Amino acid sequence: MFAALAVAFAVNCPQEPAFDFAAAWRNVTAALHTGCEAHGVVGGSVMFVRGGEVLGFEAHGMADRDGGHAVDRDTIFHWASCTKTLTGIAVMQLRDRGLLRLDQPIVDFVPELEKAHDPFGPIDAITVQQVMSHSAGFRAGTWPWGGDQPWHPHEPTEWSQLVAMMPYTAVEFAPGSKFSYSNPGIVFLGRAIEQLSGDDYEVYMDKNVLRPLGMQHSYFDVTPYHLQRHRSHSYGKRGDRVEDLGADFDTGITVSNGGLNAPLPDMARYLAFLLGAADGDAAGVLARRSLESMWQPLLPTGGPGDEHIALTFFVQRHGDTPFATHTGGQHEFVTFFYVHPASGTGALGAFNTGTAGPVMAALRTMCMTKLSLPMVKAPAADKK
Repeated sequence: MFAALAVAFAVNCPQEPAFDFAAAWRNVTAALHTGCEAHGVVGGSVMFVRGGEVLGFEAHGMADRDGGHAVDRDTIFHWASCTKTLTGIAVMQLRDRGLLRLDQPIVDFVPELEKAHDPFGPIDAITVQQVMSHSAGFRAGTWPWGGDQPWHPHEPTEWSQLVAMMPYTAVEFAPGSKFSYSNPGIVFLGRAIEQLSGDDYEVYMDKNVLRPLGMQHSYFDVTPYHLQRHRSHSYGKRGDRVEDLGADFDTGITVSNGGLNAPLPDMARYLAFLLGAADGDAAGVLARRSLESMWQPLLPTGGPGDEHIALTFFVQRHGDTPFATHTGGQHEFVTFFYVHPASGTGALGAFNTGTAGPVMAALRTMCMTKLSLPMVKAPAADKK
């Protein structure tokens, strides 16, 4: 009798429709195109992955408007502050090799910071972990002086410039007391990587992160000759016109917080590693336990999805599951990525026009809520 009632209940109860990935992806691609058109974005693209598999890719517009080159899978974008997460991974590599501790003073590796003014206590109380979590009290901008003239460098080009201004630098709040985004803090981490490894930052990252991950078309700053045909230009709105700012620019001393250039398939390899879907050399870039410790929420940011800062990653919660994410914006490039361990999926997007911020934000949220969350429970057959 109970079995009969159970069957009747199952027959009469409406069943939740199976997740239709193809339809959901069509909505995402439509939002890409309509958003870019509405905001005057010259070019951009979005990609969705499950583990090491690319489930969807869509491109919009031009990588080089005057040259007539459309955005495609090979287009290389500037990833700006998304670079910070790779810098964080390098710091954790050094931690795992016993070369530093997260609770160790940052001045142990950047002694020039001893000249900065800390009204809240001794400067050597500021730890590596606080720098990684943007809670050390350092200012937001790397170089708040100048930058308002066309002949000024985009960023300071020499470490000596930052050192010269250390006596004029103050810690702005009690370290560890709150989140406040800091670009120079990540520059200090890049300097620590150089001091501990003996390599320039770019050399260390190529040898220990990009190369083992298989990111063969990724690099920092100036584009290699053989990849120049794939490099996207960036575009800035200047009054009523959209100006072509060219392809390359020098991130200078800020390379560790915003110097990465890569095509989306290379970044998909990075996401596969983050999702635990890499093998071989890529799987050994960082121990899984160490990587997942970088996603433990530390301080609220006030951002969407009850966002918290972790160790160079931001963590949002949607559908009661965490997403590890970062965005980037520099020299008119706008980017994002996230990974969602609960579904084994992730998404990334890149745009070459400074007006793309709203498009980026909308697509990130849409991919999180309309693609990744439904795939937590969706049968494998429904995910394609």
